[in-house]
Amino acid sequence: GIIMNLTYEQATKRLEEIVTKLEQGTTSLDESMQLYEEGVILSEFCLKKLETAKQKIININEVKNDDWYKNIHWTTN
Repeated sequence: GIIMNLTYEQATKRLEEIVTKLEQGTTSLDESMQLYEEGVILSEFCLKKLETAKQKIININEVKNDDWYKNIHWTTN
C-alpha cells in the first residue's frame, strides 16, 4: 500500500508523529488503535529497510574482500 512507497526517512518521521499523538493522550480509543496499528506496520517496514541496507553493505564488503577483486588492475582516466 501507501507505506511501501515511503522512504525510510518518511516512515520514521510518520512514526514520530504517531508516537507524539499517542503520548498526548488526546485521541479516541478507535483512533489510538488505528495509530498503533499503523505504527506497528511502519516499524516493521523500517526494520526491513535497515536489514536490506545492512545486507547490501555486507555484500559489498564480501565482494571487496574476494581474491578476484584484489587481482583486478584498476585504471583511472
